[in-house]
Amino acid sequence: MDVTRLLEGFLGGQGGQMPSGGQTARNRTGSGLPSGLVGGAAAGGAIALLLGSKKGRKLGGKALKYGGLAAVGGLAYKAYSDWQNNKTSGTEPRPLDLPPPAVNSGFDVDHDRDATGNDFRLTLMRTMIAAAQADGHIDKAEHARIREQVSAFDLGAEEKARLYEYFAEPADPMAIARMARTEEQKAEIYLASALCIDPDTMEERDYLDRLGTHLNLPAGLRGHLDAEAEAAKAQVG
Repeated sequence: MDVTRLLEGFLGGQGGQMPSGGQTARNRTGSGLPSGLVGGAAAGGAIALLLGSKKGRKLGGKALKYGGLAAVGGLAYKAYSDWQNNKTSGTEPRPLDLPPPAVNSGFDVDHDRDATGNDFRLTLMRTMIAAAQADGHIDKAEHARIREQVSAFDLGAEEKARLYEYFAEPADPMAIARMARTEEQKAEIYLASALCIDPDTMEERDYLDRLGTHLNLPAGLRGHLDAEAEAAKAQVG
Protein backbone atom coordinates (compact mmCIF):
# COMPACT_ATOMS: atom_id res chain seq x y z
CA MET A 1 0.00 0.00 0.00
CA ASP A 2 1.22 3.48 -0.88
CA VAL A 3 0.79 5.45 2.35
CA THR A 4 1.75 8.78 0.77
CA ARG A 5 -0.85 8.30 -1.93
CA LEU A 6 -3.44 7.32 0.66
CA LEU A 7 -2.65 10.50 2.60
CA GLU A 8 -3.21 12.50 -0.56
CA GLY A 9 -6.66 11.04 -0.90
CA PHE A 10 -7.38 11.58 2.79
CA LEU A 11 -6.27 15.20 3.13
CA GLY A 12 -6.81 16.24 -0.46
CA GLY A 13 -4.78 17.91 -3.15
CA GLN A 14 -5.96 18.73 -6.64
CA GLY A 15 -9.52 18.00 -5.55
CA GLY A 16 -8.55 14.61 -4.21
CA GLN A 17 -7.28 13.56 -7.63
CA MET A 18 -3.64 12.53 -8.01
CA PRO A 19 -1.73 12.78 -11.27
CA SER A 20 -1.50 9.55 -13.21
CA GLY A 21 0.76 6.92 -11.72
CA GLY A 22 0.25 8.30 -8.22
CA GLN A 23 3.03 10.87 -8.61
CA THR A 24 2.67 13.85 -6.30
CA ALA A 25 3.92 17.36 -6.74
CA ARG A 26 7.66 17.78 -6.46
CA ASN A 27 7.29 20.99 -4.50
CA ARG A 28 7.27 19.88 -0.87
CA THR A 29 6.70 21.52 2.45
CA GLY A 30 9.29 21.60 5.21
CA SER A 31 7.53 18.59 6.71
CA GLY A 32 8.49 16.40 3.77
CA LEU A 33 4.84 16.03 2.77
CA PRO A 34 3.74 16.78 -0.80
CA SER A 35 2.64 20.40 -1.17
CA GLY A 36 -0.78 19.16 -2.27
CA LEU A 37 -1.42 18.11 1.32
CA VAL A 38 -1.25 21.70 2.53
CA GLY A 39 -4.75 23.07 2.33
CA GLY A 40 -6.01 19.57 1.68
CA ALA A 41 -9.42 20.08 3.24
CA ALA A 42 -10.16 22.95 0.90
CA ALA A 43 -9.09 20.75 -2.02
CA GLY A 44 -11.63 18.05 -1.23
CA GLY A 45 -9.94 15.13 0.52
CA ALA A 46 -11.88 12.33 2.19
CA ILE A 47 -11.73 13.99 5.62
CA ALA A 48 -13.26 17.14 4.14
CA LEU A 49 -16.20 15.08 2.89
CA LEU A 50 -16.76 13.85 6.42
CA LEU A 51 -16.23 17.13 8.25
CA GLY A 52 -18.04 19.19 5.65
CA SER A 53 -21.15 17.06 6.02
CA LYS A 54 -21.83 18.57 9.43
CA LYS A 55 -24.84 20.80 8.92
CA GLY A 56 -24.13 24.49 9.23
CA ARG A 57 -20.41 23.99 9.84
CA LYS A 58 -17.26 24.06 7.77
CA LEU A 59 -14.84 22.25 10.06
CA GLY A 60 -13.05 20.79 7.07
CA GLY A 61 -11.78 24.25 6.25
CA LYS A 62 -10.67 24.78 9.85
CA ALA A 63 -9.14 21.52 10.93
CA LEU A 64 -6.70 20.68 8.16
CA LYS A 65 -6.26 23.77 6.03
CA TYR A 66 -2.95 24.86 7.47
CA GLY A 67 -0.44 22.08 6.96
CA GLY A 68 -1.50 18.45 6.85
CA LEU A 69 -0.58 15.79 9.37
CA ALA A 70 2.87 17.24 10.03
CA ALA A 71 1.15 20.24 11.62
CA VAL A 72 -0.33 17.90 14.22
CA GLY A 73 3.16 17.04 15.40
CA GLY A 74 4.22 20.68 15.41
CA LEU A 75 1.19 21.86 17.37
CA ALA A 76 1.41 18.98 19.85
CA TYR A 77 5.11 19.67 20.36
CA LYS A 78 4.38 23.35 21.02
CA ALA A 79 1.70 22.48 23.58
CA TYR A 80 3.86 19.80 25.19
CA SER A 81 6.83 22.18 25.47
CA ASP A 82 4.63 24.92 26.97
CA TRP A 83 3.28 22.43 29.50
CA GLN A 84 6.76 21.30 30.48
CA ASN A 85 7.99 24.90 30.82
CA ASN A 86 4.85 26.19 32.55
CA LYS A 87 4.04 28.56 29.68
CA THR A 88 0.62 29.52 28.37
CA SER A 89 -0.51 27.88 25.12
CA GLY A 90 -2.80 29.18 22.41
CA THR A 91 -2.41 32.86 23.23
CA GLU A 92 -2.06 33.79 19.56
CA PRO A 93 -3.18 32.24 16.27
CA ARG A 94 -0.83 29.50 15.18
CA PRO A 95 1.28 30.34 12.14
CA LEU A 96 0.71 28.18 9.08
CA ASP A 97 4.32 27.04 9.05
CA LEU A 98 5.33 26.15 12.59
CA PRO A 99 9.00 25.20 12.82
CA PRO A 100 9.49 21.43 12.92
CA PRO A 101 9.84 19.78 16.34
CA ALA A 102 13.34 19.37 17.70
CA VAL A 103 15.28 16.32 16.55
CA ASN A 104 14.62 13.31 18.79
CA SER A 105 11.74 15.18 20.44
CA GLY A 106 9.37 12.24 19.94
CA PHE A 107 7.08 14.29 17.68
CA ASP A 108 8.15 12.96 14.27
CA VAL A 109 4.83 12.12 12.62
CA ASP A 110 6.35 11.26 9.25
CA HIS A 111 8.65 8.51 10.54
CA ASP A 112 7.00 7.22 13.72
CA ARG A 113 5.31 3.89 14.47
CA ASP A 114 2.36 3.29 16.76
CA ALA A 115 1.95 0.67 19.49
CA THR A 116 1.22 -2.05 16.92
CA GLY A 117 4.13 -1.13 14.65
CA ASN A 118 1.99 0.57 12.02
CA ASP A 119 2.84 3.84 10.30
CA PHE A 120 1.77 6.53 12.76
CA ARG A 121 0.32 8.64 9.96
CA LEU A 122 -2.31 5.94 9.49
CA THR A 123 -3.05 6.11 13.20
CA LEU A 124 -3.69 9.84 12.92
CA MET A 125 -6.00 9.23 9.97
CA ARG A 126 -8.06 6.80 12.04
CA THR A 127 -7.97 9.24 14.93
CA MET A 128 -9.35 12.11 12.88
CA ILE A 129 -12.06 10.01 11.24
CA ALA A 130 -13.23 8.68 14.61
CA ALA A 131 -13.33 12.16 16.12
CA ALA A 132 -15.23 13.58 13.15
CA GLN A 133 -17.89 10.89 13.62
CA ALA A 134 -18.09 11.27 17.39
CA ASP A 135 -21.42 13.10 17.41
CA GLY A 136 -23.11 10.41 15.34
CA HIS A 137 -24.21 12.83 12.61
CA ILE A 138 -23.17 10.48 9.78
CA ASP A 139 -26.07 8.17 8.93
CA LYS A 140 -26.13 5.30 6.44
CA ALA A 141 -27.13 7.54 3.56
CA GLU A 142 -24.28 9.95 4.29
CA HIS A 143 -21.80 7.09 4.56
CA ALA A 144 -22.97 5.84 1.18
CA ARG A 145 -22.48 9.32 -0.32
CA ILE A 146 -18.96 9.58 1.09
CA ARG A 147 -18.11 6.09 -0.11
CA GLU A 148 -19.33 6.97 -3.60
CA GLN A 149 -17.17 10.10 -3.70
CA VAL A 150 -14.10 8.26 -2.35
CA SER A 151 -14.57 5.68 -5.09
CA ALA A 152 -14.03 8.46 -7.64
CA PHE A 153 -10.62 9.38 -6.20
CA ASP A 154 -7.62 8.32 -8.27
CA LEU A 155 -6.46 5.80 -5.69
CA GLY A 156 -5.54 2.15 -5.97
CA ALA A 157 -7.91 -0.55 -4.76
CA GLU A 158 -5.87 -1.12 -1.59
CA GLU A 159 -5.85 2.57 -0.64
CA LYS A 160 -9.60 2.89 -1.22
CA ALA A 161 -10.25 -0.26 0.81
CA ARG A 162 -8.27 1.18 3.72
CA LEU A 163 -10.28 4.40 3.63
CA TYR A 164 -13.54 2.45 3.55
CA GLU A 165 -12.33 0.40 6.51
CA TYR A 166 -11.47 3.48 8.58
CA PHE A 167 -14.77 5.20 7.79
CA ALA A 168 -16.68 2.07 8.81
CA GLU A 169 -15.03 1.82 12.24
CA PRO A 170 -17.02 3.05 15.25
CA ALA A 171 -15.85 6.15 17.12
CA ASP A 172 -14.23 4.27 20.00
CA PRO A 173 -11.92 6.46 22.12
CA MET A 174 -10.52 3.46 24.00
CA ALA A 175 -9.46 1.75 20.76
CA ILE A 176 -7.90 4.97 19.51
CA ALA A 177 -6.00 5.51 22.78
CA ARG A 178 -4.56 1.99 22.68
CA MET A 179 -2.69 2.82 19.48
CA ALA A 180 -0.44 5.31 21.29
CA ARG A 181 3.05 3.99 21.96
CA THR A 182 4.55 7.00 23.75
CA GLU A 183 3.44 10.00 25.77
CA GLU A 184 4.23 12.19 22.77
CA GLN A 185 1.94 10.11 20.57
CA LYS A 186 -0.80 10.45 23.16
CA ALA A 187 -0.50 14.22 22.85
CA GLU A 188 -0.61 14.03 19.04
CA ILE A 189 -3.64 11.74 19.05
CA TYR A 190 -5.54 14.00 21.42
CA LEU A 191 -4.66 17.15 19.47
CA ALA A 192 -5.60 15.57 16.13
CA SER A 193 -8.97 14.68 17.65
CA ALA A 194 -9.50 18.18 19.03
CA LEU A 195 -8.82 19.63 15.58
CA CYS A 196 -11.68 17.60 14.09
CA ILE A 197 -14.19 18.38 16.82
CA ASP A 198 -16.10 21.55 17.52
CA PRO A 199 -17.21 20.52 21.03
CA ASP A 200 -20.61 22.20 21.01
CA THR A 201 -22.54 18.98 21.52
CA MET A 202 -22.65 16.66 24.50
CA GLU A 203 -21.54 13.74 22.32
CA GLU A 204 -18.43 15.54 21.13
CA ARG A 205 -17.47 16.80 24.58
CA ASP A 206 -18.00 13.32 25.97
CA TYR A 207 -15.81 11.78 23.25
CA LEU A 208 -12.90 14.11 24.01
CA ASP A 209 -13.31 13.58 27.74
CA ARG A 210 -13.25 9.80 27.36
CA LEU A 211 -10.31 9.95 24.95
CA GLY A 212 -8.34 12.08 27.42
CA THR A 213 -9.14 9.62 30.19
CA HIS A 214 -8.09 6.56 28.17
CA LEU A 215 -4.90 8.30 27.04
CA ASN A 216 -4.13 9.05 30.70
CA LEU A 217 -2.71 12.44 29.77
CA PRO A 218 -0.54 14.09 32.45
CA ALA A 219 -2.27 16.66 34.63
CA GLY A 220 -2.51 20.01 32.85
CA LEU A 221 -1.36 18.82 29.42
CA ARG A 222 -4.85 18.50 28.00
CA GLY A 223 -5.54 22.19 28.56
CA HIS A 224 -2.45 23.14 26.57
CA LEU A 225 -3.45 20.80 23.73
CA ASP A 226 -7.00 22.19 23.66
CA ALA A 227 -5.65 25.75 23.57
CA GLU A 228 -3.32 25.04 20.65
CA ALA A 229 -6.07 23.28 18.70
CA GLU A 230 -8.45 26.19 19.17
CA ALA A 231 -5.77 28.71 18.18
CA ALA A 232 -5.05 26.75 15.02
CA LYS A 233 -8.72 26.54 14.07
CA ALA A 234 -9.15 30.27 14.70
CA GLN A 235 -6.21 31.02 12.43
CA VAL A 236 -7.88 29.44 9.43
CA GLY A 237 -11.50 29.89 10.37
